[in-house]
Amino acid sequence: MRAVLLGPPGAGKGTQAALLAERWGIPTISTGDIFRANIKGQTELGRKAQEYTNAGTLVPDEITNAMVRDRLAQDDVVDGFLLDGYPRNPDQAVELDSMLADLGVELNAAIEITADSEVVIERLLKRAEIEGRADDTEPVIRKRLEVYATSTAPLTAFYAGRGLLVQADGIGEVAEVTERIVGAVEAH
Repeated sequence: MRAVLLGPPGAGKGTQAALLAERWGIPTISTGDIFRANIKGQTELGRKAQEYTNAGTLVPDEITNAMVRDRLAQDDVVDGFLLDGYPRNPDQAVELDSMLADLGVELNAAIEITADSEVVIERLLKRAEIEGRADDTEPVIRKRLEVYATSTAPLTAFYAGRGLLVQADGIGEVAEVTERIVGAVEAH
């Protein structure tokens, strides 16, 4: 299984990524983890990414793409992977296709976990309270959801147009959502 995982903040991507990867016996590749590993390891790409994160700006696609390309070249992804947090836009999706073509493989699915915005806002506010995230206020969360919707709509359309988009409702008990996703992928 080679898949990307899409969904708004608070939809349960991190939780589902871990469960799905375990279920399918493949590694989860999180761009956040890749960034942290490169920064901690003081790689050339990590140092470049650190400059942007220190300035509070987004890491440019070319750096993100290079980090993902390096990660996809590692031995543990030969039998598959689940990408969480990448691609974030159609340009990155095209670059991912190029990376996979270089490896002689293709993407099997783009899995979008859907969720009602109001439920997601409640989840994120509760998580902010539990984890002490003072900056995760309702207006900030609503803005993040707005940015996600604007930036991801072209990405879901990209994968839908290629017949790769699989959608599953992310609201419910964790195990129910996992089964819903697996069922949707198998039906695909």
